[in-house]
Amino acid sequence: MAESFAFNIADRLLGKATSLVVEQVCLAGVVYSELENLKATLSTVRAVLLDAEEQQVNNHEITDWLGKLKDCFYDAEDVLDEFEYDSLQRVVVSEGGIKRKVHHFFSSSNPLAFRFKMGNKIKEIRERLDKVAVDADKFNLKKMGVNVPVPVPVPVLNRKRENYSFVRASDVIGRDDDKENIIQFLMQSSDGENVSVLPLVGLGGLGKTTLAKLAYNDGRVATHFEKRMWVCVSDEFDVKRLIKEIITSATEEKCDDLPMDVLQRRLRNELDDRKFLLILDDVWSKNRDKWLELKALLDGGAKGSKIIVTTRDKLVASVMGTCHMYELKGLSDEECLSLFITCAFKDGRDKQYPRLVGIGKDIVKKCKGLPLAVRTLGGLLYLKADEKDWLRVRDSEIWKLEQKKEDVLPALKLSYDELSFYLKQCFASCSLFPKDFQFHNIDLIEMWMGQGLIQPSEQNEEMEDIGNRYIDELLQKSFFQDVEEDIPGFLYTFKMHDLIHDLALLVAQPEYSMLNFDSKNISTKVRHVSILKTDETREEETISRFFGKLNNVRTISFRDSDVGSKCESFVITCLLGFKYMRVLDLQDSSFEELPNSICNLKHLRYLDLSNNQSIKRLPNSIWKLHHLQILILARCDSLEELPRDVGKMMSLRRLSVTTQQMAFPHKEREVGRRCFDSLRILGIGECPYLESLTEGMRSFTTLRTLTIVECPRLSSLPKHLPALEYLIIRDCESLDLGNRNGEKEGNIQLFQVPTSNNLLYLSIEDCENFRALWEEEESLSLTSLDTLVIRSCSQLLALPEGMGHLTALRQLQIEHCYNLAALPEKMRRLTALTQLEIEGCPELAERCKPRTGEDWNKIAHVQDIYLDGQKIQVRKSGLDEAAAGTSGEVED
Repeated sequence: MAESFAFNIADRLLGKATSLVVEQVCLAGVVYSELENLKATLSTVRAVLLDAEEQQVNNHEITDWLGKLKDCFYDAEDVLDEFEYDSLQRVVVSEGGIKRKVHHFFSSSNPLAFRFKMGNKIKEIRERLDKVAVDADKFNLKKMGVNVPVPVPVPVLNRKRENYSFVRASDVIGRDDDKENIIQFLMQSSDGENVSVLPLVGLGGLGKTTLAKLAYNDGRVATHFEKRMWVCVSDEFDVKRLIKEIITSATEEKCDDLPMDVLQRRLRNELDDRKFLLILDDVWSKNRDKWLELKALLDGGAKGSKIIVTTRDKLVASVMGTCHMYELKGLSDEECLSLFITCAFKDGRDKQYPRLVGIGKDIVKKCKGLPLAVRTLGGLLYLKADEKDWLRVRDSEIWKLEQKKEDVLPALKLSYDELSFYLKQCFASCSLFPKDFQFHNIDLIEMWMGQGLIQPSEQNEEMEDIGNRYIDELLQKSFFQDVEEDIPGFLYTFKMHDLIHDLALLVAQPEYSMLNFDSKNISTKVRHVSILKTDETREEETISRFFGKLNNVRTISFRDSDVGSKCESFVITCLLGFKYMRVLDLQDSSFEELPNSICNLKHLRYLDLSNNQSIKRLPNSIWKLHHLQILILARCDSLEELPRDVGKMMSLRRLSVTTQQMAFPHKEREVGRRCFDSLRILGIGECPYLESLTEGMRSFTTLRTLTIVECPRLSSLPKHLPALEYLIIRDCESLDLGNRNGEKEGNIQLFQVPTSNNLLYLSIEDCENFRALWEEEESLSLTSLDTLVIRSCSQLLALPEGMGHLTALRQLQIEHCYNLAALPEKMRRLTALTQLEIEGCPELAERCKPRTGEDWNKIAHVQDIYLDGQKIQVRKSGLDEAAAGTSGEVED
């Protein structure tokens, strides 16, 4: 059932072949005719690929044929990327960036020789492709997908903030009795052991985790236990890891580097003699010894402590349980239909389509009571009013396939098959991450960008926005879940259900693979690799031998590994062995210097060196990575400075950096006319000596997000960032927005908010010397501001009267600003304001209390008001009276 993704790759390749960048290189050279021949062959083959991918399920010859085609496609893409690289190199050279002393005849500085060499490569690939393409005739394939429609944006979901132990009860259907039964068990006293263990057992997709969340968050349960903890266990029952996560859940503090003896003592200190509730979610291990080792550390809890274990396996339940297992059953047909209608129709629209509802009844019967299957198919048919779409799902042949107990649900595979071609490979790439992984939208999108899975649209839509649209579509179709929004519209996290992860693993093989150094029989087709976590120390020879089996790798990630990336020899192995690599993730590595040969990775798009505490410098040759879009150097505390020519990186869209330098970036005269002019996201954090961001930032005309964290000496920001949408400032004690004229007050250089007519989100946190916001006239440039967050600014005395000009402001959060005593008079003008949160501001909270507060009438029109975590609910009549300046009736 593995996917070929051939159509997606062919479509991407055809786009490259017709791009202006490539054609400009080729038009004047001998390559033009070969490129045209390649495009013709690609167009012909692409037309039958969708049919071939559908038929390969039952025809192994087609599967083999698609594999050969894909190899040709990838080789052709490498060649066309070299053309793009050469074109970018010429732009830099023509702008005076580099003056070569030696011009070798066969280097890319010699256009004729370069085109001759690349022309031969294209001819060779085209001839290979022609030979493979001829075989299409014997399969009688239909022409499909010649004109693939531009993807229509799906409705953006309301990403409600929630943590992974939280679920809204209103979203759950048919589990009221189960919930009460679980809560009854949790509340009852224990006659025997201090700690009772209840196994919650059921098939994948039944809703075991959802039911556990409902009970965990019930108010009765929350007040009954002193400590509540939630830990996802998944495939590996690693006692040390689980202890760490239990402590983190109990204390909200990480303890990554502590030895086992210290961890055990800390766990006992937290739980002994306290009544606690622990959820161990998604347990697979039947190893009784490991369970007893962990349970011995938990048995010191007070009498009445409870543990709930969710599992698909009754044998696991028998190993871990001290109580009779609670076996979860499927939903009834009526409950399934109610859930399906909720997912497939907008509110009340089902009444307009009785025939579709009738077909829906037949569909949900095939889901066998599994809520995940119902939700997935409901999401698949959402907003589809054509009866043919519904009948195709109901009558699909996939329902007739024999299903083994552990097979991925037919409903999930059906929903995957209906995904747009451009989403299938994006979804498959998620298989590189472990189960229960917390995805960050930005990180995932940037990996997709690095792998070439996101291409610019004809509407000049930003690639980051296209990626967010992809995620929204996968969310809508229930491939992702558990969304938690951190910064509205910009930063959010989500997870995959373990059955969905199983599906990703299934369709991604063998192209995407999670491996360890013990892996045998590694497929030569592997192109994207994540190295699994291992505690064993490996010799350099073992590492070299392991990577010697991988011939065509484009992605290597050590995101969750303890070894390998810490070996300098491994880095050299990557640089020498994988010249076509696109994504290199070396988080938590520990080498001191990145080799100069990094510049040989001409195709590299994504480089993550974050949390390397040893690295001191990058080679200046890194500027030659003209394709590089993502460079992450966050928490590289020893990094002395960025290379002088780093600003010449023409494709760089995100830079996150920790550096020891005093000014950033280097002056424009040092980097030529180009200076980060493609940058969209800039993150600067933990830079103890950084004083200025103004020099050289005049060309940051495309910057959309600027994050500055823990830069204690920073005293100034650039005055004009025209494209800026998100500005986050945290723990920068020398910053002060109180001055408008640029003069110094003591040793502190005061500054303004950068001018931008596009600013949507502004957050200022932990800035001790922050005394006031901008003046009234400066608010005129912030009329697009949607969200303003001011947190832990103890010296803040006042908000500006210019607040009245923020006509688009919807959310205002003010937290722990102890000296802020009043709201400005013009707060009444904020007619778009729907949510106001005031916490830890005693004087201000007192003035904003309904009926008695002096400032209440300034904010009475706001829909949602929170004072120190309590929502203030105002009856409509009271609201009208309060707005008029009289006392209203209030519900707390």
